[in-house]
Amino acid sequence: MTGPVTVIGAGLAGCEAAWQLARRGVFVRLCEMKPEKKTPAHVSDDFGELVCSNSLRSDELTNAVGLLKAELRELNSLILSCADACAVPAGGALAVDRTAYARMVTERIRSHPAITVVPGEVTELPEGEVVIATGPLTSDGFAKVIAGLCPDSDLHFYDAAAPIVTRESIDFTRAWFASRYGKGSADYINCPLDEAEYRRFRQELAAAEEAPVHGFDDKSVFEGCMPVEVLARRGEDTLRFGPMKPVGLPDPRTGQDPYAVVQLRKDNAEGSLYNIVGFQTHLKFPEQRRVFSLIPALRNAEYVRYGKMHRNTYLNSPGLLDRYYRLKSRPRLSFAGQMTGVEGYVESCASGMLAGIELARRVLGLPPADFPAETAVGALAQYVSSGAVSGNFQPMNINFGIIAPLDKRVRGKREKNLAISRRALDWIGSWKQQEEKL
Repeated sequence: MTGPVTVIGAGLAGCEAAWQLARRGVFVRLCEMKPEKKTPAHVSDDFGELVCSNSLRSDELTNAVGLLKAELRELNSLILSCADACAVPAGGALAVDRTAYARMVTERIRSHPAITVVPGEVTELPEGEVVIATGPLTSDGFAKVIAGLCPDSDLHFYDAAAPIVTRESIDFTRAWFASRYGKGSADYINCPLDEAEYRRFRQELAAAEEAPVHGFDDKSVFEGCMPVEVLARRGEDTLRFGPMKPVGLPDPRTGQDPYAVVQLRKDNAEGSLYNIVGFQTHLKFPEQRRVFSLIPALRNAEYVRYGKMHRNTYLNSPGLLDRYYRLKSRPRLSFAGQMTGVEGYVESCASGMLAGIELARRVLGLPPADFPAETAVGALAQYVSSGAVSGNFQPMNINFGIIAPLDKRVRGKREKNLAISRRALDWIGSWKQQEEKL
């Protein structure tokens, strides 16, 4: 054993980094300010908390995030193993029971003999090797420390969480279970609207009163988490081409696709709670109840959580970080998670994994972990470090557009994506075998 290395933050990225370090023989001090202090988005005392959604998105190799999850599983990810163990049905996606998942992550971290959890807020940089994984809601005190290291760290955008309702309050005379195109099991509750219902709903949503969020600007919101009311204001049919897309969901009462559909996804294993898919919002709570009640199936919905906005902060990473998520000006400091400009739960986990693997190899005197752009893990790190013009850097989900193209032509998008995924997993498998020999 060697170390200790300090990891600051026990979110997805921090827990993954700590786990990868520990399983390679490096002692870890994992610093976490919960439960003494929480951010506005967190409610649980557990580690690895999922705050906006319980979905880790597609699990198929024809989708880039499906490939990223496959790579993480192959590399013995703590977060993915806990997510798989706590999965709830969600068609072709991986969704989890939030409470059970966070509890399992916490138990496995606390029980690892090489990880010591240090409670309390960090306000100064520790000595030695450090992984900073404090997340997009970094405390004001430590944010000042980071700002001193990275003058460009004052970039920010705003993220939004979707409401959660009880299943028993949903009107199933106006809803049915199905997955789009009949794919997988019938895991979503579908709430249809006819044209008149949709037009009234969109009009009221676009005009609804928003909760004040300091410094809020629609232009600074990450597109993948755009509040539903902002989408409503963009045009008559924007919602019907976005979160209310009706295609592939025929109403069993008519046999035809409805004019618009709101989907609900299971939020816990018991199926007693459902979140409204794609309905992130920062409307005032009474306005959420008033406007969303215009959806016939949700006319009398009981809300266990309303949607809300929270601040996300991220680095202007190109030029600041290298391909291992290390700060170029101070290589003893690494960053991981959404603060680096990766967007999404799985992407945050991937950044923590790579930062942890690389740091472990460095302190153990081993060669660097050079994941290439042919892999999803490597492509994401290279995008963050150099794949965008610094002045225009924006948070990025994993996508096939940033993964190195094939050296041969493959017909059909699905077949091409599968070929890219197989190539990536072949490389990951070979690298894993080589590491095991070290």
